[in-house]
Amino acid sequence: MSFSDPLGDMLTRIRNAIMRGRTSVSTPASNLRGAVLNVLADEGFIRGFSEAKDDKGFRVFNIELKYYEGDAVIREIKRISKPGRRVYSSVKTLPQVRNGLGIAILSTPKGVMSDTAAREHNVGGEVLCQVS
Repeated sequence: MSFSDPLGDMLTRIRNAIMRGRTSVSTPASNLRGAVLNVLADEGFIRGFSEAKDDKGFRVFNIELKYYEGDAVIREIKRISKPGRRVYSSVKTLPQVRNGLGIAILSTPKGVMSDTAAREHNVGGEVLCQVS
């Protein structure tokens, strides 16, 4: 089964798991998904993730979701740049999510990073998603 939007699929799996109150969720592994999960873990939105093999031998990520006092840390996770409509932003026009309480995840020439890291490195790029 092929996906037209693998990153969107991962974000939807996380969103669905949070709505159901799950503590973990698995998703097929890829380099882009791993980079986005690294940013989410560094920013404290997930506990962490680990790579494993499923029963067919394919790589999967097991994502540990984070809860605080019974509520999910991730309140909203939204895909911005989609395969049909790419959204790019310069460093001057980077979006600020919930007045700095959330993050935007960007794919830049220096790698996948949060909007605050992109401002520090003075780079813009494709706005992959927003998390708050």
